[in-house]
Amino acid sequence: MSEPSFQDDVLHELGDDRLTEIAGLLGTDADGARQTVAETVGTMAGGLREKARADDADGAEVRQAVAEVAQADPPLQGVATLGGGLGGLLSGGMMAGVLAKASRPVANAVSKKTGIPAPTISRVIELLIPVVLAVFAKRATAGKGAGGSAAGAAPGGAAAPGGAAPAGGGLGDLLGQILGGGKK
Repeated sequence: MSEPSFQDDVLHELGDDRLTEIAGLLGTDADGARQTVAETVGTMAGGLREKARADDADGAEVRQAVAEVAQADPPLQGVATLGGGLGGLLSGGMMAGVLAKASRPVANAVSKKTGIPAPTISRVIELLIPVVLAVFAKRATAGKGAGGSAAGAAPGGAAAPGGAAPAGGGLGDLLGQILGGGKK
């Protein structure tokens, strides 16, 4: 596997200073923070992939948010505004809202797996959302450079009726590009 995983990209974008901050929140060392971040990001990405496949309003919202990320120009830059927590997500658009909405179920799932209290995981997620948005934007930009239209959606960002992504490219491929390997 020469391509870095989504979790690796988030950890790289997070940097040592923010990882140290997360370790302090968790009461652990950098390795423990890395494991918790990887678990949290993996759970978040898996939930988004699952929702994106659903033929309901939540699925449509996730697909539209992915299309919005793909069409963003210029992409979000770095994690300089991490200190804002959920309140600092105004520039993240629809995807920031999707991630914020998913934060409670993700926190509960990670808490069950790790034994770390859900409110602590929720605070970690608040710190991770801007980083995840930056990685989404970078991956979407890389997808655009790799070949043609990355969004596969109408300019308004809507997916195909019924929530199905077009076969052979388009939004489904972009979702895979942004979130990484779609099979778990």
